[in-house]
Amino acid sequence: MKKYLLLLLTLSVLFSCVPSKDLIYLQGKPIQKKEIKRINDIPYKLQVDDMLNIDIKSNEEELVAIFKKGSNGNVNSGGQGFVSGSGYFSDYSIDSYGNIRMPTLGEINVLGYTTVEVRKKIENELKKYIKNNEDVYVSVKLSGIKYTIIGEINSPGPRVIFQNKVSIIDAIANSGDITIVGNRKKVEVIRNSIHGTEKFLIDLTNIDAFYSDVFYIKPNDIINIIPLKQKSWGTGTTGLQTFTTIISVFTLLTSTFILARNI
Repeated sequence: MKKYLLLLLTLSVLFSCVPSKDLIYLQGKPIQKKEIKRINDIPYKLQVDDMLNIDIKSNEEELVAIFKKGSNGNVNSGGQGFVSGSGYFSDYSIDSYGNIRMPTLGEINVLGYTTVEVRKKIENELKKYIKNNEDVYVSVKLSGIKYTIIGEINSPGPRVIFQNKVSIIDAIANSGDITIVGNRKKVEVIRNSIHGTEKFLIDLTNIDAFYSDVFYIKPNDIINIIPLKQKSWGTGTTGLQTFTTIISVFTLLTSTFILARNI
């Protein structure tokens, strides 16, 4: 009886706890620099609800003031206000028709364009008002990369990282890392594109994750961390926790059996 009990406890510990290999990121042989693919170097094409920071500068600020968005004609803060939330009012949101509305220039369609292409469109529109626009400088960039992360993550919710390029590792680290019962082998990325809503899976325990189309996230991506089966079993995430749980259950059953015999 004792042998069977010991065997049962051993098997329970082995199958209930989370193996260390499921917790380590990017396992495998080192990738040579020349072997890394540049799939994600394709310029991002703007989508609905993206936020753009557009700045127009000139040696004569009065010349370009009428084209700039801001309170009382003040110079645009260059996107820094977005950190405190004011960028929502100073930057440009792409509406459901794919347009942004700029002072004087009016509505400009930017859906499906890159930031470089949008900059050139604005420069062409400015030529209608400014004959000699060689001294005019136009800057167009994304107001950070917004994503939402849910599931087995220590700090779920929407986040913004103020970089031009953000990897899924950056996004997870910025959200407090995946919990011990989060499945690092099957991380879901849900993305809206011109083809509709798409769902991707990426294995973050494998070094080949660098080759994935979703290793670098895009604005408005949703990252879903699926729980491991160990969470639903509820026996513990480590060998010690599992062993302690099983001993507690066994002690309770033994005590109940002894009390029942003595009645």
